[in-house]
Amino acid sequence: MPRTRIALRAILFPVMVAAVLLIASGGIMTALAQEPPREASPSPAGQPPPDQAPKPSVPPKPIALYNLLQKKSIVFPDIAYSTERLSVGEKFKLFVDNSVSVNTVSWSLLGSAVGQANDSPSGFEQGWGAYGKRFGSSMARSASTEFFGTFMIASALHQDPRFYAEINPTLVHAMKYSVQRVFVMQNDDGRTVVAWTRLGGPLLAEGLANVYWPDRNRTVGDTFLRYGLDLASRVGGNMLREYWPVLLEKMSHSPRPAAGHN
Repeated sequence: MPRTRIALRAILFPVMVAAVLLIASGGIMTALAQEPPREASPSPAGQPPPDQAPKPSVPPKPIALYNLLQKKSIVFPDIAYSTERLSVGEKFKLFVDNSVSVNTVSWSLLGSAVGQANDSPSGFEQGWGAYGKRFGSSMARSASTEFFGTFMIASALHQDPRFYAEINPTLVHAMKYSVQRVFVMQNDDGRTVVAWTRLGGPLLAEGLANVYWPDRNRTVGDTFLRYGLDLASRVGGNMLREYWPVLLEKMSHSPRPAAGHN
């Protein structure tokens, strides 16, 4: 069984890395070349002349829909509902919110169950105690990823760790955008840059995980396999973030019950 698992990893890992690099290379160049910068705050040139009454403030098109998220989503706290620049303190708060969000806890519960069924990592073995170890390590890795990425790297490099979802995206466009947002992101000035926050955070977290990961699962190959899976799972999470505001809007406009019924 161990030999079969090692052989399977030896096959899957280079294939996964090659696929990620192929998609990323095209996505990064396209996004950096085509995406216009987001204007984080009105510039003096954009102000109306003194003798002209100012027009009512209209939020940017994507933000108009996300007024539904003014209290911040407990499922995906990193979905942007404003274009205002985040302070270092707000990035720290976002790291905390992401670490205990419904999405993070649910993903850890589900991932731990799958790992339990597959006996992965094998060093945790089986039983309820082993499931607790898998769940705890998953939450710890998520928190480390958020600390290194959302807070530390984003603050040092002045990057915006939030996810700017689109309105009613087509499935193909949402898939393309979700992959791109792993490798590119906006900085605090609204320009599109390489997403060191999203690339470096998981890598540092997986390196730190080797401190509490089982001895037999601390190899370089295991570490980079987990890192590759982290990036792949981020693509899936981005897809959910793309459609979450749309789903939330539909739920908020659910039909009212007929009169006379309690």
